[in-house]
Amino acid sequence: MSKVLVVDDDFDMLSLVRAALEKDGHLIDTEADATAVQPARCQQYDLLLLDVMMPGEDGFSLCRRIRAEVDCPILFLTAKAEEAALVEGFGLGADDYIKKPFSLTELRARVNAHLRREVRQPTHTLSRGGVRFDMQAKVASAGEHALPFTRGEYAICEHLALHAGQVFTKEQLYEAVFGFEAEGDPSAVAEHIKNIRAKLKADAISPIETVWGVGYKWRKNSVL
Repeated sequence: MSKVLVVDDDFDMLSLVRAALEKDGHLIDTEADATAVQPARCQQYDLLLLDVMMPGEDGFSLCRRIRAEVDCPILFLTAKAEEAALVEGFGLGADDYIKKPFSLTELRARVNAHLRREVRQPTHTLSRGGVRFDMQAKVASAGEHALPFTRGEYAICEHLALHAGQVFTKEQLYEAVFGFEAEGDPSAVAEHIKNIRAKLKADAISPIETVWGVGYKWRKNSVL
């Protein structure tokens, strides 16, 4: 099951696309006003479908505004078949076009193909479990303030958040964060987790779960 946001000023089109994609079990949100779509909101979706020709802010402008902070595939719905439009869209970071008029079979196939191929990890920002990660600056924040994580604590949180729901042993976390050749004791991971929890306590955030006898995981229900 994937989450998809569809942005189009045509309410009939929104209803049509929603009904088609819900048949494949996807969770569909719709928005008729592109100006209301903010990057932070987009980060919760697995794929975005943007109409190109919209009043106010068009799909190209929206893509340009959010792409730096959104890593999921962006597909345009467009009746514009000119080569210049295609070049412009791909230059802004679009992954594909679906030209209107399209069949619902094609729509579902193209969306599902992109979701199946989507294996890239976020590279800009990530918001999970009440923690926002700036993956370029390597800074984590809760609300409006930065969390005082050490480099190792940040790396552990980022790795767990990127793989929410997956359980890692102390050894696996140590190797993933510090490398195979790092000198140290994997049992130190437990102390790092303890310190992380203490620093998150003030914000009433507790996304890291201990799986007794195995290791640790970022709670799956803390993905958003």
